[in-house]
Amino acid sequence: MTADAPFEITLCAAPATAPAAGTAKVHGPISATQERVLSPVGVYVQHYLRRLENSDADDQTDHLKVHADHTAAEAAKAIGSLDLNEEEDEEESEDLLMTDPKEWKQQDHYAVLGLSKLRYRATLDDVIKSHRKKVLRHHPDKKAAQGHLNDDGFFKCIQKAFEILTDHTKRRQWDSVDPAISDDIPLGKEKAKFYEIFGPVFAREARFSNIQPVPVLGDDSTAREEVEQFYNFWYSFDSWRSFEYLDKEDVSGGGNRDDKRYNDAKNRKERATRKKEDIQRVRTLVDNALKVDPRMARFKEEDKLKRNSKRNAREEEIKRAAEEKKAAEEAAKKAKENAAMEEEEQKKARQQAHKLLKKEQRALKLAFKSMNFFAPAGATPSDADIAAATVKLDKITAAKTDADALVAIRTELEAAHAAGNGSAALEDIVSKL
Repeated sequence: MTADAPFEITLCAAPATAPAAGTAKVHGPISATQERVLSPVGVYVQHYLRRLENSDADDQTDHLKVHADHTAAEAAKAIGSLDLNEEEDEEESEDLLMTDPKEWKQQDHYAVLGLSKLRYRATLDDVIKSHRKKVLRHHPDKKAAQGHLNDDGFFKCIQKAFEILTDHTKRRQWDSVDPAISDDIPLGKEKAKFYEIFGPVFAREARFSNIQPVPVLGDDSTAREEVEQFYNFWYSFDSWRSFEYLDKEDVSGGGNRDDKRYNDAKNRKERATRKKEDIQRVRTLVDNALKVDPRMARFKEEDKLKRNSKRNAREEEIKRAAEEKKAAEEAAKKAKENAAMEEEEQKKARQQAHKLLKKEQRALKLAFKSMNFFAPAGATPSDADIAAATVKLDKITAAKTDADALVAIRTELEAAHAAGNGSAALEDIVSKL
């Protein structure tokens, strides 16, 4: 809705610092007056015009409600124009949406912002983008436009999560006690899959290191020097992990200074205890890894070989002879098995060829019968005709032991029979045997 209405504009008086009349410098002539029509628009102009049209006070719309409706509509428009990638967003469970903002220390800040899959690997840009999506989806103005008044609990959780995850110190405090990431360590009995089990655990703990980059566990081909550097690094591991997030707060708010000092001292003591336990946990992890690391066992064996070179040379010779003997036996066994397998395959091939030959022999016999044993057209074959045809059939099956050859003969006879000269074709085939 727009309307054209006249407006009177009164210029204000010149300021006190302006030059006196007659002393001002003219830089150019004043332009000629022009008459223009202004068209005021917008929700507030519409609200003003509705008030003019309706003088009944009971029907007048509150300007604050107009502002709220306009803000909600803009939020809805923004959420509609934004590419939220709904398919990539994490599902918001009912329990998550019902999170109490007063219990913010118990909430999963990554889950609130839809970053539970990335967690500590989420960058600041990831946090900002996810926060924007969540705000546009759960803003109280948008909720109000949908009829959900005073529904801002989860929005407060979003703001708190954003506050913590964008503050370097607070985020480190949260990451230090993130309950979604396990602190469990292997027991030191996993020899079979050492790298698969211990590698991810060391990678997980490396995020707490003050020194970056952190040496990786490596694999069976890693050089001894790198392996020793790895364990030296982890035995002197410098961790920034802290446990302030778990501090107990004075929720009553009425404690005096002595109570606060007591709580602070108690929190510091508990943090020191947890830090000590975490240091011991990392030390146990390194001990367990060192105990079952196949490379360390190999290095120890190499050192032992160097100390006992003559004896070990003899043992190596025996070991090599045994391995060669074993390899020769395995090769002979494998060759025997291959020969047996080849013989079995040949046997199966012969059996298959025999089956096909029998099949084609039967098919040829049926073809002789279907062609009336090559008797003259329209005549019933006599016993002599059948006997003569059978003798020729036997000659063919005796001479041709290949199924493909029988197929070719049968095809040729059927074609000749259809042309009316089947008997001649049969005589020609038998004569060539």
